Amino acid sequence: MTVVSHGGRLDDAVSRFGGNHAKWLDLSTGINPHAYPVPEIDSGFWHRLPDSDATVAAEIAVRNAYGIAEDAKVSLAPGSQMHIQLLPLLFKPQPVALVGFTYQEHGVCWRRAGHEVYVTDGLGSAEATARIVVVVNPNNPDGKTYDRNDLLTLARRLAAKGGLLVVDESFGDVAPLSSVADETGRDGLLVLRSLGKFYGLAGARFGAAIGARLVIDRLNEQLGPWAVSGPALAVATKALEDAAWRKKTLKRLNIERERLEDVLIKNGHEVVGGTGLFVLSHHGRAGELWEYLAKAHILTRSFPGKPEWLRFGLPPSKTGLNKLDKALSSFYSLD
Repeated sequence: MTVVSHGGRLDDAVSRFGGNHAKWLDLSTGINPHAYPVPEIDSGFWHRLPDSDATVAAEIAVRNAYGIAEDAKVSLAPGSQMHIQLLPLLFKPQPVALVGFTYQEHGVCWRRAGHEVYVTDGLGSAEATARIVVVVNPNNPDGKTYDRNDLLTLARRLAAKGGLLVVDESFGDVAPLSSVADETGRDGLLVLRSLGKFYGLAGARFGAAIGARLVIDRLNEQLGPWAVSGPALAVATKALEDAAWRKKTLKRLNIERERLEDVLIKNGHEVVGGTGLFVLSHHGRAGELWEYLAKAHILTRSFPGKPEWLRFGLPPSKTGLNKLDKALSSFYSLD
């Protein structure tokens, strides 16, 4: 079984480097440190199975938040990871193209289902390789965004061959102009969205797959009844309906990303990518630095396949940013 290394493994870091969980600065994920304020939840959501009204309300909130056309269908799951795991089971084994160095679970899940997975360097080479293509947009971990028109053109070409373009927009809320969610409903295009990153509600376990009727119906069949808990449906509906919070938060995240970049550049890092939720840096001593920061109880994200990369999530406060700045500066004083 393939084990994928993810961010957010604070328990492992504490076990190895000690300290109190609450005093660690966890920058290893791309989760918004300023989470959507969870509203008070009607106690009935805890005592009964999720009813159809709650599910429909959440689907409507998804549609309105992402401008989804009427002919598109929505599948709700306990996190986008569930859709990522189930989707490969809907297709007979065949070549599948992943575009670029990206979120590893896509490759793992397609391989597990018997597909032959190829990593390509762009949309063109992906189209030449397979009828099923997976793109993460913005990409995780480098934040690369793909042109919306290029994605839609590829989806049309794949549809003509009976194929599918899967666009994982888990970080799509910070790059709304590149989203293709509003074009779903056509054959050949499936979009995944998540509540975990931008809304900072990873623990709610709420994800949406949006696409044509046939593939969405088959996903829902795999998920079975009551896939998403009642409390998660209630929280997701409230968050997705709050356009004012979304606008204000997007502005805040972009400002905080710029401040994080300034600290990294001042301390000898080459910024090579990022989104409003994280910054990716290139550093010649990334492995040493990861461990040094961990000893200072700051957890960052390293990548076994890219040993000179470190990804930094946004610190939750100026105090956290100052702590990072101080630790990075002290790293060089050891030389």
